Amino acid sequence: MPLLRRLVPLSLIAIAVALLAPAAAIAQERTVSVNGSITQQVANDSAGLGFAVSKERKTRGAALRVVAQRLRAVIAAVQTIPGVDAIATGSISVRKVSAGKQIVYRAGEGIHLILRQPEKAGELVSVAVRAGATGINGPSFFVGNPAAAYDTALTAAFDQARERAATLAARAGATLGPAISIEEGGGVETPLAPEAKSAPACGGVVTTKHSGASASLCAGGTPPVKPGASTVTATVHVVFALQ
Repeated sequence: MPLLRRLVPLSLIAIAVALLAPAAAIAQERTVSVNGSITQQVANDSAGLGFAVSKERKTRGAALRVVAQRLRAVIAAVQTIPGVDAIATGSISVRKVSAGKQIVYRAGEGIHLILRQPEKAGELVSVAVRAGATGINGPSFFVGNPAAAYDTALTAAFDQARERAATLAARAGATLGPAISIEEGGGVETPLAPEAKSAPACGGVVTTKHSGASASLCAGGTPPVKPGASTVTATVHVVFALQ
């Protein structure tokens, strides 16, 4: 008998759990699924630029020496512009070329850098050319901290989704509960800059063409630049519980 008395309460508990399980499942199924999507324009706060020096001389050694001298001058000049960061040199080339009936050697080397004050890109180009740069690539504008820009848009997308879910919950006579699942997507889209073109002019000084506007540097002019903005998109799919 004592064993039977212990078994009966356990059986009742099992039956109660079995009866309550469907009700709990129904309660868990009360959810609302919504999407949030945000597109923001974020000002470009950085620019990438490249400068090259190319010279021809009668020997390989002479060509390399003059390129090294001129490139050092370019590096020293660009470092005077506020915001210049992460300067790195590129590959070095030396090749034999024909100059009329004469054979000479053309040497070349370049640098690429990041400019944290992109509005000074035009001034930077002018300084580099005056220092001896014979080739220019850029500027290419972008957002310096894309992760932070994306996180800001992602937060706004989630807030939008929660507002929509709250509206639907109120309409359904329920209270919005916590988020059960979240899926996210998106990123930062930096517009592709037009290909920078350069051509020798004014006795070897470079004339640049960027963003559809030509600016001659022969007289020491500074080409106009506009950093513009990058597009940041963030999307979320959120499932909220209804209470």
